[in-house]
Amino acid sequence: MKTYKYPFGHQSNCIRIGNLFDDMWQVHEYFHKWQRQRYKDGLPYANYNAMDHHFKELKRTTHPHWRSLPSQAVQQELMRIDNAYERFFDKLGGRPKIKRRNKFKSITFPGPAGWKLKDNRVTISFRKWEKGKWRFDRVPYTFHKHRQWHGCIRHITIKRDACGDYWFCITTDYTDMKRLPTTGESVGADFGMKDAYLTLSTGEKKHHPQPLKHSLKKLRTLNKALSRKQKGSNGWWRCVRALARLHRKVSNQRKDFHWQLATELCKRFDTIAIETLNLDGMKRLWGRKVSDLAFYQFVEILKYKCRKHKRLLKQVGQWTATTKPCSDCGYTNENLSLSDRQWTCPDCGSHHDRDINAAINILRAGIAVP
Repeated sequence: MKTYKYPFGHQSNCIRIGNLFDDMWQVHEYFHKWQRQRYKDGLPYANYNAMDHHFKELKRTTHPHWRSLPSQAVQQELMRIDNAYERFFDKLGGRPKIKRRNKFKSITFPGPAGWKLKDNRVTISFRKWEKGKWRFDRVPYTFHKHRQWHGCIRHITIKRDACGDYWFCITTDYTDMKRLPTTGESVGADFGMKDAYLTLSTGEKKHHPQPLKHSLKKLRTLNKALSRKQKGSNGWWRCVRALARLHRKVSNQRKDFHWQLATELCKRFDTIAIETLNLDGMKRLWGRKVSDLAFYQFVEILKYKCRKHKRLLKQVGQWTATTKPCSDCGYTNENLSLSDRQWTCPDCGSHHDRDINAAINILRAGIAVP
């Protein structure tokens, strides 16, 4: 499935969505605590059907204000809770946790139920108490339709980010496949942190913009300003939003570079060989810089682009020797250290750039992988 994301922009009726998020978070918190209390009382786990029945009883008795919530969105939230506990019972994840109010960021509406979509306007069905009974209140929202979606819509999702902005996401059953013309070329890519972000076996070096590094001064200024504010005040919230917007900008700059680089590689090469890195160990050694380069995010984007454009991506094993062997004669230079960027093979006399030599070895090892 493919998801299309559109911004809502600043609309006065977005306050209604914010109130809906807060009410849905109360449902999320209540049912997590209810499941934990049942466990303490020795009662069996209550699945989705039991939670749905209990929710109807709550609307009739102690929580009548929950009748204003869209029933489809509540059902999806109960399904999320049920799936989380089922994964926990199957030992596929930890015990489900209760999200904080500011971490509850998405609401899902399944199929064509509870909403209506036409062009760049979506109408969501709320309920309100009017003239002694509950009536439907359909609220329209306009989003910036910067691209057309394709396929049949499976569900829609409304998201709220840390900056307080709302986003409209459409998930369809469209399979995005765009086969590119074959080039007959193959390439090996070596990740690096010192000279270049990506060194290709062709001798090219791709440099990372490192957006976090260039924004550190502004980040320190905003964090210092935040520390001077009284927590919960209007100035404190303005500073929190400014800090969130800067982090979002850094993330968008990093993703933009990764998408452009992955697209360039897929257009030029039919086969791409990369190495497997021990990112946890690298983070313990170099920390912030590894997070700024985001090797894992780039690999995931590259995998998606290769599937989309029918390219072959091969990953060399983590323990495959690619740095010390000479790419010309195969001699292993055991004396090579991390500070040696250039070296000459004592066996055949070939002069190597450390990263280009590693990229060539990665390409050869990748082609050998079945």
